[in-house]
Amino acid sequence: MFQKELLTNGIRIVTEEIPYVNSVSIGIWVKIGSRYENLVNNGISHFIEHMLFKGTKERSAKQIANSIDKIGGQLNAFTTKECTCFYAKVLDTHFDIALDVLSDMFFNSNFSDEDIEKERRVIIEEINMYEDSPEDLVHDLFSQVVWSGNALGMSILGTEESLEQIGREQIVNYFNENYIPQNIVISVVGNFKHKDIVKKIKECFDKAEHRDNGTAHIIMPRFEPEYIYKNKVTEQVHLCMGFKGVDIKSEAYYPMLILNNVFGGAASSRLFQKIREDRGLAYSVFSYPSSFEDCGLFSVYAGSKPKNLKNVTELIMEEIKEIKETGITDEELYDSKEQLKGSYIIGLESTSGRMISIGKSELLLEKIYPPAEVIQKIDEVDMDSVNNIIKYIFDTESMGAAVIGSMKKNTDIRKMFR
Repeated sequence: MFQKELLTNGIRIVTEEIPYVNSVSIGIWVKIGSRYENLVNNGISHFIEHMLFKGTKERSAKQIANSIDKIGGQLNAFTTKECTCFYAKVLDTHFDIALDVLSDMFFNSNFSDEDIEKERRVIIEEINMYEDSPEDLVHDLFSQVVWSGNALGMSILGTEESLEQIGREQIVNYFNENYIPQNIVISVVGNFKHKDIVKKIKECFDKAEHRDNGTAHIIMPRFEPEYIYKNKVTEQVHLCMGFKGVDIKSEAYYPMLILNNVFGGAASSRLFQKIREDRGLAYSVFSYPSSFEDCGLFSVYAGSKPKNLKNVTELIMEEIKEIKETGITDEELYDSKEQLKGSYIIGLESTSGRMISIGKSELLLEKIYPPAEVIQKIDEVDMDSVNNIIKYIFDTESMGAAVIGSMKKNTDIRKMFR
């Protein structure tokens, strides 16, 4: 059962007691990510995520890592476009250590000039590594071109140019302005007593002062049906194409997930079977949705030899045409529902999986859906709702694409989709 507490300063605590496990996972969620940045400070949220591990007034970076390593736990963080999470998973007997380390990182990080310069170089190397992974980079390139001019299309890592402009003053000011109680959710799942946990968290986080400035205003991006090609010496050509999707609060969210499973989201999907299994034209081919607070994308990825790209895109477009004309079968609808329910439930079998689920839900939706309610929403998806989302998403008059690889200089990738 989920329980929720609201501290007087505005921090929300959500918990789920699971008495039959031996671990506890705790996450500090902040409603801040690359979507709240601009061209000048792009990458600052991810930069701050790194800096919280670089040392506090009481602990060096090594001592922070060792505090959790020596008890067999896990300490990590991640930044997305809409949120940042700092988390730990430890044995239930070591919860106090995890809470102490995380709260120390959150309130007492040094943000020293020396560490900032070191970490700037580390993140630039991370960007360089990303640039060397075209199968990953092409997804960012796609969102940048179809959401051009909007922060949601910017890279989470930032750019080398934007990182060079971020110093200690910018980091400290950004942290003080945005990592504030009304933007924070603390989620805890595992073997504990709710009242005990809330008391301990309150002792650590009551010191955070409520401030009137909330999360920065966001602007919903406009989907631009644009195409971009980046020449890069690679063995494969990497394609990411797509359409407007739906937001995480939309009634069409679960029908979209059902559609994705059938179209390209699994090994049994139409795209995978046709392009990889039947034709052998690609090792990796799949579709996936990306849903945010007020918008979304539905994307398709494929990696193939340059000479096969035209054939691959033709097969993708054929499958889109087919599913628009005939929809999906009753068997596909049933199987997709079972697949979706199975993967959802399996994902909740760890305390960290559940911690992420309830923390993100409370932060972005301000509501936690019990598993039974999620299963019900999946079961309620009918053929009409799937057909409606097919018509909405697969608007071939409004689509975009990004391609990375070695192709002829004058290649017009638009022609591949006509």
